[in-house]
Amino acid sequence: MRAKTFFVVVLTVLVTVVLMQNSDEVKFKVLFWEMYLPKLVIMTGVGAIGIILGFMMGSPFKSKNNNTNQSNQNNPPPYDTLSQEDRDYISD
Repeated sequence: MRAKTFFVVVLTVLVTVVLMQNSDEVKFKVLFWEMYLPKLVIMTGVGAIGIILGFMMGSPFKSKNNNTNQSNQNNPPPYDTLSQEDRDYISD
């Protein structure tokens, strides 16, 4: 078994144990609503929202940076302001 697989299995077992220990109901207030929910539901929801936001925030920046780096390689640097006529004159 690879280390990554072992780590995922151990982490899953630990998260499951923590969630099962927190099954008692608590009063949960959202703005004007009051409801009684198990801590398990709240912790799972917050964790799922965190994972979703993490993927959403992580993915666009990687592809955006790669695209800008590739497009900068095709464009001349901003300090290069010579016209084509000037280039021809210098190269002759």
